[in-house]
Amino acid sequence: MAFFPTMAGLEVICGPMFSGKSEELIRRLRRARIARQRVQVFKPRLDDRYSQDRIVSHSEASLEAIVVERAEDVMRLLDDRTQVVGVDEVQFFDPGIVGICNRLANLGKRVIVAGLDLDYRGVPFEPVPQLMAMADQVTKMLAVCTRCGAPASRTQRIVASEERILVGAAGAYEPRCRFCFEPEPPSQIPLDLSPTEAPAGPDSGPPKELKPGA
Repeated sequence: MAFFPTMAGLEVICGPMFSGKSEELIRRLRRARIARQRVQVFKPRLDDRYSQDRIVSHSEASLEAIVVERAEDVMRLLDDRTQVVGVDEVQFFDPGIVGICNRLANLGKRVIVAGLDLDYRGVPFEPVPQLMAMADQVTKMLAVCTRCGAPASRTQRIVASEERILVGAAGAYEPRCRFCFEPEPPSQIPLDLSPTEAPAGPDSGPPKELKPGA
């Protein structure tokens, strides 16, 4: 029977923007290096806000990273001797990242990923929900709502765009709590309407009396 280190497994750090996800990822990876573990860090090429080849937190903490285009590049560029794998902005990866992270964890590696769990509409941001379900540990980070100061779990987009992926930071997004969050466009959560509450249509009105044989 194979022996795996107690720290092996999949860890997910999630939450809204400005909640300290990347900073927490960097902290864990630095501690792994202090423990003399072999660490490799990956980031998607799409995220070039602060650096092309480093993961950078909003507080300017940073760590060198390997830039990749697709999830499969993580496996291709991974050193067999690596013990700890870090992935930042995991919501920008294709769905293949879920299987790869799970496979690496099953091989006895410690896999730590960070990313947004909700998009700007407040809708689960794949593939993070799938990673959360597969994880051994999930850390939900909270920011501070810019409107009321309450703990913030949502990311408010404050520029006009309906693109789901719009890379940006301060000036494009701000953290909001559930009650100050204003989804745009409006969230498409289906309502459980009873027949008497159904929206009125062009033929709405009092029920018509049916004659026999009608």
